[in-house]
Amino acid sequence: MKQLITAVAGLPGVGKTDWIRQQFTQKPTLYFSPATRVGIDQTRLAAEFPSVQFLADDQQAQLWNLLASGVTAYLELGYHLDLAQIAPILDTRDCHRVAIVPARRQAADWEEWADEIVEGSSTATDATALWVANTTGHVIDPDSLEVFWDELTQGAYGTVSRAKGIFELADGLSVYGDFVAGRKPQFDELNLPRWLEGRPQRLSGIEVWGNQLDENAIAQTFQDCCLSDAAIRHYQQQVKEMLIEEAIT
Repeated sequence: MKQLITAVAGLPGVGKTDWIRQQFTQKPTLYFSPATRVGIDQTRLAAEFPSVQFLADDQQAQLWNLLASGVTAYLELGYHLDLAQIAPILDTRDCHRVAIVPARRQAADWEEWADEIVEGSSTATDATALWVANTTGHVIDPDSLEVFWDELTQGAYGTVSRAKGIFELADGLSVYGDFVAGRKPQFDELNLPRWLEGRPQRLSGIEVWGNQLDENAIAQTFQDCCLSDAAIRHYQQQVKEMLIEEAIT
């Protein structure tokens, strides 16, 4: 019998969100990740799977109602959560627990908690320091984002093991940045319409795992890279004119 609730846990960068993404094959399906200050993974998945329901922390009452109605749900449990405290709640909901563990590592630490163990990325990190920032409304040009991301992931502000973020670009597009130490950083364009009227009012943000992070320097550098209102208007007008020219040729 298929479990209605699947709780997924594991180290940062091990591939929890990607594993859940692979499971979005049945409808209706719900995704919930508790105690996230910025819903980066949720926003990324919502752009790709508009038919899936996504709930925020303040919608837990709705969550339990939907679960009672038989909705299939995936709960992504961040590494910052105390799984021992969550376990009693999961036990009352007939939940299937999945631990994503790094490839070629011992899974003994998860055997007591998990019903199923899945091998994930070998480059997962066990860093314990987490810095998160909501950057909604900020816009950055691609060149500045590349410089900022290189500095961040190459150790200019401390040892970064895992970083991810959603960034609004000057051309109106939204991209997802992904970095795990030992792997090549990458950016993927999100399936969202261009935002070409003022500062974007959809979510963007940064999440960084590492050690000895200079959080003030990270925040200030990113802020320095962002565009002014006048620059945003200038770029947006250029893109709108370009799109008009493309439409008539």
